[in-house]
Amino acid sequence: MAGKTLKARIRGSLDRADRSLCIDQDWWAHRLGWQVSRTGFGARRYRDPRFDLLRHIRGEVDGGVRA
Repeated sequence: MAGKTLKARIRGSLDRADRSLCIDQDWWAHRLGWQVSRTGFGARRYRDPRFDLLRHIRGEVDGGVRA
């Protein structure tokens, strides 16, 4: 760690803390096949990609306009 700047060490510590806070929820979401997006410290957006299939089945395209 001698070559790292203080800012880089703090950023690394925050990243590890963030991941440890959300590890259970992230693991569960990945196990279900969901997409996980980090949106901030301790904040995530979980998305089930099957909703895309549902939109496709209903005939919707981008913008909610029916084909």
